[in-house]
Amino acid sequence: MAPPRKHETDAILDAARRLVLTEGPRAAGVAAIAKASGAPVGTLYHRFGNRDGVMTAVWLRALQRFQARAMAASGSDPVEVAVQMAVAAVGFATDFTEDARLLVTMRPGDLRDAEPDPEFSAMVAAMNAPLVDRVAELALQLYGRGDDRSIDAVTRAVVDLPCAVVRRHARDDAMPPWVEADLAESVRALLTAPAG
Repeated sequence: MAPPRKHETDAILDAARRLVLTEGPRAAGVAAIAKASGAPVGTLYHRFGNRDGVMTAVWLRALQRFQARAMAASGSDPVEVAVQMAVAAVGFATDFTEDARLLVTMRPGDLRDAEPDPEFSAMVAAMNAPLVDRVAELALQLYGRGDDRSIDAVTRAVVDLPCAVVRRHARDDAMPPWVEADLAESVRALLTAPAG
């Protein structure tokens, strides 16, 4: 049986994310992350390869946490599934505040020294594929068609609007208590409006 890791990956990623959010992306160098997390520099290089490896892991962990919430939406009524997906963004921002701040205020290119490579882009595309497929499925269920305009209408409701709401309140101490209900009402209105 392997011995337990002395320096947990989540603690390292939390420290890196905190540095990025409080001091800016350039403050999160390997030495600074090591100091903030208590992990030796060698552990960071061994586990992540380099600074970009740490920043990639920070970004992908936040994206995975968000998508797990959105993809958990279920039910037989496509409008209510879409509402659940949209409102999941608020729950994510409440439970994983710093991850939400990272996703709505930074792009991967802001975090990394090098531009995202093809492997990173492919990984993000693979992670996003189930969400993209779910949106297309909802468009078919709601409008009976999967054309670009229908998919765009669902995307506006379940991705763009919730993202804008989370971005607006990203620096607040907590999400206002009425945000979920208001967002749900707005998503229902968008998705049940007569199609153009």
